[in-house]
Amino acid sequence: MLQPLPSTPVPSVPASRSGTTEGAHARSQTLSRPSLYTPEERARRDETRWTLVQGVLAPVQFLVFLISLGLVVRYLMSGNGETMAAASVLVKTLLLYTIMITGCIWEKVVFGRWLFAPAFFWEDVFSMLVLALHTAYLLAWTGGWLRGRPLMLLALAAYAAYLVNALQFIVKLRQARLQGARP
Repeated sequence: MLQPLPSTPVPSVPASRSGTTEGAHARSQTLSRPSLYTPEERARRDETRWTLVQGVLAPVQFLVFLISLGLVVRYLMSGNGETMAAASVLVKTLLLYTIMITGCIWEKVVFGRWLFAPAFFWEDVFSMLVLALHTAYLLAWTGGWLRGRPLMLLALAAYAAYLVNALQFIVKLRQARLQGARP
């Protein structure tokens, strides 16, 4: 039989001068969410050119993704434009490789490791899935293992993983901006 866990009393939070606990609540939120960057890492991030490279490549890759997604969906719905759709996935994949390589360099400069820095560990883990799916597309295309609809469905799987990964990075970017706004 399950026994309830003993409850521990929650320490009271002193009220601020205005009689509220808003300031204490904000401090507890800050303490519960560790900073993405140490002051030294933030300085390296702000000083390296690789931050700008990532900042340019990410939206370019997203734009190519949107165009390619449209071409892939068009092909899947109409059967027209297979060559354009396939070529667009190749361009998107080359951009993905480029941003992954430059991202590794950025991570090395900022955090001292090529991949899996604690601040971006799960984003990097999911990036491996994104790379694996895009690489599977390249191998299937160049090896002739998949053609037509099955190849484009593989592209859609790679794109779905990419979209999740892009959202992970957007959340991290927002977190970094919010932390940067703190005194």
